[in-house]
Amino acid sequence: MAALKSVPLLLGLLAPAAAQARVLGSDAEACIQRDQPAIEVAVQGLKDRTGNLKLELYPATEADFLRDDRDLLAEGKFFHRVQTTSPQAGPVTLCIKAPAPGRYALFMTHDRDNKNKFNVWTDGAGIPSNQRIGRSKPTLAQAVVNVPRGVARVTVRVQYLRGLIPSFGPVTD
Repeated sequence: MAALKSVPLLLGLLAPAAAQARVLGSDAEACIQRDQPAIEVAVQGLKDRTGNLKLELYPATEADFLRDDRDLLAEGKFFHRVQTTSPQAGPVTLCIKAPAPGRYALFMTHDRDNKNKFNVWTDGAGIPSNQRIGRSKPTLAQAVVNVPRGVARVTVRVQYLRGLIPSFGPVTD
C-alpha cells in the first residue's frame, strides 16, 4: 500500500522532464551535452507546422549580418546554418553551434513552402530580441546573442506578414 502512495509523487517528478521539448537539428547534441558553445532556441508562435525551420548564425557586424553565406565563406568569415523539418506537434527547441564563445547574430526562418528561399508573403522570421520586425530587415542589434563557454538560451517568437498595411509581426499579440 505504501508503494501505491508514492506513485503520484514519482509521476509528479517525471512530468516536468516529459514536458520539455526535444532538441532538434543537426547540432542538437551540443545543446544536450552542454559542453561547447551553442545557442538553444525555444521557438514560439509558429503559424502552422508545415515546411522547415532554419537557424542561421552570422558574425555580429553590420556588414555581415544577413549577407549571402557563399560570400561570407568565400571571404573566410564564419557562417553556420541548421535546418530541420517542422515537428507536427509539441514544443519546438532548436540548437545551433557557435565556433567559440563570443557575440553572434542569429536569424530564424520558417520556410513554410519548402522552397529553401525566403518568401515574404508566406514564410516567417524571428530574432532573439523579439522586437517587431515591421517593414524592414531586422537590425544587427535585434539579432545579437552572447554565447558563453556553454549554451546560451533564447526564445524566438516567429513573425509573419500581416495587417492592412502589411508588416511583419507575431501571429497573436
